[in-house]
Amino acid sequence: MIKLKVSGMTCEHCERAVTNALADVAGVDKVVTVSHKNDEAIIDGNADTEALLAAVREEGFDAELSP
Repeated sequence: MIKLKVSGMTCEHCERAVTNALADVAGVDKVVTVSHKNDEAIIDGNADTEALLAAVREEGFDAELSP
């Protein structure tokens, strides 16, 4: 599992945008959860982390790997 800290999401629309962007990244098996309340995205698969971060940033949100 890959965990990302995503900041800037304020609503369910933001969550859907991030979910859709992450789902389109090669190597993503499943977007487990995206939560604006927890500033978090959890992804199953072996996707490239830089590609995941770039996908979130392209939607207008900030993202970094979560420890």
